[in-house]
Amino acid sequence: MKVLLQRVSKASVKVEGKVEGEIGPGLLVFLGVTDSDTDEEIDYLVNKVTNLRVFNDNQGKMNLSIKDVSGDILVVSQFTLYADCQRGRRPSYTQAANPEYADEMYERFIEKIQISGVKVQSGVFGAHMEVELINDGPVTIMIEK
Repeated sequence: MKVLLQRVSKASVKVEGKVEGEIGPGLLVFLGVTDSDTDEEIDYLVNKVTNLRVFNDNQGKMNLSIKDVSGDILVVSQFTLYADCQRGRRPSYTQAANPEYADEMYERFIEKIQISGVKVQSGVFGAHMEVELINDGPVTIMIEK
């Protein structure tokens, strides 16, 4: 399982022109799932995302978590995080989970963020989405388990 997170001032996701998820200051989280992922990976990544100190404290140091700043999280499924570009010019996505399993894991990931006490919005699994964001920093971090 892979997470690409970005600290944002705001972010939104639209499907066919309709806003499906929108947050103010917080984290935009792109989630990639592979067939071997389990609840163990979800638990690890939810804990990491919700407690990672990437927000500035009063001294300007990245010392606060999303929980500390009462921020929101927007989760967007992104199988392309498992793109393999080593051969040729067209990426291979064979490492990405089958859609049914990926959707199940995506929904569990979102549910576990909610359980952690952080407000969460999401995109629409499998849909063509338009994601808009203002990256704050910029801060962009890849986490894999």
